[in-house]
Amino acid sequence: MSADTAQPTTPPEAEMDMGALLDLEAAQSGGGQLRRGEIIEGMVMGASPDGLIVDVGTKMEAVIPHNEMLSLGIDGASRLKTGDTVRVMVLQPSTAEGHAIVSLDRARGEEGWETLQKRFESGEIFEAQVTGHNRGGLLVNVDGVNAFVPLSQVESVRRDDPDAANQLASLVGQVIKLKVVELNRKRNRVILSERAAMAEIRKEQKDRVLEELEEGQIRTGRVSSITDFGVFIDLGGADGLAHMTELTWERGKKAKDLFQVGDEVQAYVLKVDRENKKISLSLKRAQPERWDTTVDRLVIGQILIGRVTKLMPFGAFVRLEGPVEGLIHISELSNRRIQHPKEVVKEGDVVPVKLVRIEKDRHRLGLSLRQARSDAEAMGFVFDANGSVIDYPDDVREQFGLPPRDTSAQPARREPRTAQEAIEQAVARDPEPMSAFAAAFAQALENAEAGNGIAETVAQVAGLAPKDETPAPAEASAPAPAAAEEAAEAAPPAEAQAAADSGAGDTETRVSTGETSPDQMPHNNDEGSETAPAEAPAATEEETADGS
Repeated sequence: MSADTAQPTTPPEAEMDMGALLDLEAAQSGGGQLRRGEIIEGMVMGASPDGLIVDVGTKMEAVIPHNEMLSLGIDGASRLKTGDTVRVMVLQPSTAEGHAIVSLDRARGEEGWETLQKRFESGEIFEAQVTGHNRGGLLVNVDGVNAFVPLSQVESVRRDDPDAANQLASLVGQVIKLKVVELNRKRNRVILSERAAMAEIRKEQKDRVLEELEEGQIRTGRVSSITDFGVFIDLGGADGLAHMTELTWERGKKAKDLFQVGDEVQAYVLKVDRENKKISLSLKRAQPERWDTTVDRLVIGQILIGRVTKLMPFGAFVRLEGPVEGLIHISELSNRRIQHPKEVVKEGDVVPVKLVRIEKDRHRLGLSLRQARSDAEAMGFVFDANGSVIDYPDDVREQFGLPPRDTSAQPARREPRTAQEAIEQAVARDPEPMSAFAAAFAQALENAEAGNGIAETVAQVAGLAPKDETPAPAEASAPAPAAAEEAAEAAPPAEAQAAADSGAGDTETRVSTGETSPDQMPHNNDEGSETAPAEAPAATEEETADGS
């Protein structure tokens, strides 16, 4: 066998494959060099501490640093998987470490600038993720273009807030609504505004809400801000104002004591001014059932106990139960004439009151302190000569958290043993003659022995009969309490005093001499003479005595 025939032969397919490989190597070594600014496609190979490793078709691999793929979000590296194809721009063809540096953001930036230009011209509102922050504001990447949101244009952070830096940091990673307010590609400057975007969104929402709202509706909203004059409620894009007088049925409450920003509330629509785009709300009218339910349990004439919340020249407001509050008119505070409620009560006082009027349509209650006095004394309340409460029953002290009674400072009060003592004690407690006169009968009837001597005792105290006159029998004196009570109710205090002082003697003389018959005695009426109330008890007593 010759030497030529002994050499191995290479298959034609192998020769072609070897040639292709040589051509490919030549292409990579000669014409495959990367150029700065070139946009090429690459395939993701994996991740490294420096960024993502990308095969760009050259001998060396390329790396996309983390800060060059912000357009994918702060967690953009996790969105790309091995085998994904990406477009990148060459920033540095070769480094000392033997790889190229490429940017995904800058490759997308060409399209991003065009997108931003369109949004700037149209005023479009869009969403973007916050990628970072500094002292001046927020950093945002929009389709590969780095943009900036100044602190003054951040909706949720105030410039004068000392904690502004921490609040900015808390927004990193969040998606916010933005609007392009400045665009300059030559200077690579893009300014965005969250405040402008939200203002436009609220305007659109407010117009929509204004069209939907109707007076009398009850809507759910959230407290957006609290001021000294009221509370602003966000009704889903439109803010309405609930004035201080419309916050609660209770008086003396401040807005900051009742609500906090962010609280969900029910609001009653009082008025919708579409022309001026204003909404008036009421929070207390959104829950009328609380007031109605409480008042439905009350009865006219009922004795209630409440706390004085506010004094006004015309009367005193008293808080009763829950959201229920009533007014004691100045004329219902005391039997005597006063110039201001502070002469009888002060704010914070606990007082017994009589319910005299209910106005459901106006959510008002009329109360009386003076009319409740007799019943309150039976309950254990003690009043001074002016009508002010000076002592309370033990159960009331416990209910309202009043201090315990100081027994050492109060002299023991001796109960009256006779009608005379009962009447004298009543007159001493109350300088008003008619109220004392009426109260005297009630106490005399309870304390006198079998009712004997009541008529004479009352007449003597009131100045209607001499003290040494022979007392009439009990049967004859029975009409006297009724007549005196009738006179007490009919005559004003001033007129009763005048009658007691000047008409007693004349009445006795006329009755004893027969000048005036019982049928001619004036009756109790609204237009009676000034002496009529005082004459009635004395005449009845004398007539009864003569008849017996």
